[in-house]
Amino acid sequence: MASRGRKRKAEAAVAVAEKREKLTSGGKGMEEVTVVIEHCTSRVYGRNAAALSQALRLEAPELPVKVNPAKPRRGSFEVTLLRPDGSSAELWTGIKKGPPRKLKFPEPQEVVEELKKYLS
Repeated sequence: MASRGRKRKAEAAVAVAEKREKLTSGGKGMEEVTVVIEHCTSRVYGRNAAALSQALRLEAPELPVKVNPAKPRRGSFEVTLLRPDGSSAELWTGIKKGPPRKLKFPEPQEVVEELKKYLS
């Protein structure tokens, strides 16, 4: 019997990681530091991402903040700092946190403090 063309989980994870890296880099070299917020598309995640992006924009108005530049992973909430040299620093990840769900979301001030560490 022929296979149905399904990808194995490991192959799919590698493909998703490569695709996300291509999309976040935009296919061209970055000239500036960027903050990327990846969040699941449910309402609760969106509200928290909006509050966090607002806090980041108030603290560092010169930094661009991108929310979901690529299709987000299910149940994800991550904040990443992308540097011009192509490296990245994870400011927050809530993927392995919870239950309860509220543990997945950081206090905006925590992320701002972490951002200050990486920028100085």
